[in-house]
Amino acid sequence: MPCPKPAASVVGAGDGGGTGTSIVSAETATGWHVIKIEGFSKLLRAYHVGMSTHYGNFSVGGHSWSIECYPGGFKWKTADFVSFGLYLHRPASATDDVDVKAGYRLSILDKDGEPMYTESCSVRTYSSKGSSWVFTDFIERKDLVSTYLRSTNDSICMRCDVTVVEDICEESVVPQSDLHQHLGDLLGSEVGGDVTFQVSGEELVAHKYLLAARSSVFKAQFFGGQMKDRAATRVRIADIEARVFKAMLHFIYTDSLPDDGEDKIVMAQHLLVAADRYNIGRLKLICENTLLTFINTSVVATTLVLAEQHGCHRLKEACLKFLKSNDNFREVGGVDYKHLMRSCPSLFDELLAEHG
Repeated sequence: MPCPKPAASVVGAGDGGGTGTSIVSAETATGWHVIKIEGFSKLLRAYHVGMSTHYGNFSVGGHSWSIECYPGGFKWKTADFVSFGLYLHRPASATDDVDVKAGYRLSILDKDGEPMYTESCSVRTYSSKGSSWVFTDFIERKDLVSTYLRSTNDSICMRCDVTVVEDICEESVVPQSDLHQHLGDLLGSEVGGDVTFQVSGEELVAHKYLLAARSSVFKAQFFGGQMKDRAATRVRIADIEARVFKAMLHFIYTDSLPDDGEDKIVMAQHLLVAADRYNIGRLKLICENTLLTFINTSVVATTLVLAEQHGCHRLKEACLKFLKSNDNFREVGGVDYKHLMRSCPSLFDELLAEHG
């Protein structure tokens, strides 16, 4: 014997009528439908788990939809809930098997027409043969009865907003930026170079405008100083090895360090000095982070001196913490301590006082 189905009346309906382009380059159609179900308490008593009924039968995107209701719950594990969903009807005249993609939002409305309980479903695929997507735990039955039906004279007013994806356009895949590669090639080719650095017997060609964009020191040197500095096409660099200056130029052009087999710790120590000298903050921070991960008895004294001289406070604290261990302090060689004593005598005195 079929279960009784309370009368449902259409309160309002609308159809967006137009299309729009979404962020996934899809044509969409939108519409909404509102129903009012009278005598819902009888429905709760009459329907058991898994039994459903449909309301509305409205059209959006050229397809027929209805609100699907499971008063006794969708399945046994959600038997304490009233389940609601969106159902796609297969037209009797349908001759193809084209599936439909749609998303929807269901809301139970209060007496003023404002949403009280709302659930949203992202875009799902509905079978062309007729199918539904259901919120199995939409609202607990006890909450529906105690907080809603008593205030609405045993009726439920629901709104369903539907978005149908009508046509998904093929989206062009934008490749990742290769600017760094082009600038690296420019550095390697020397095309358009307008300044030559003489470093440890080597000549390295670069571009003033690009150097100025990445370093305030180069900017002041080439575009803010005396006329002879602005016109200079050859610049002699002292106190920096050619391999270190070359690695710094590579970073300036590509925002990355070359993978040329150099000792990472030694190179990071030298590059930290160069980065501080030319005010390349990101490179300096990268070098500091590299050195933070390689603090041991063979390099700690040299790294501590660099940290003190170039304002790397985190690196300095890490080195001091490492040397507070008596075992580590004893293992550091005398040559390293002489270097520390000559370069930063106050730090050396602090360490001696720490270890008596």
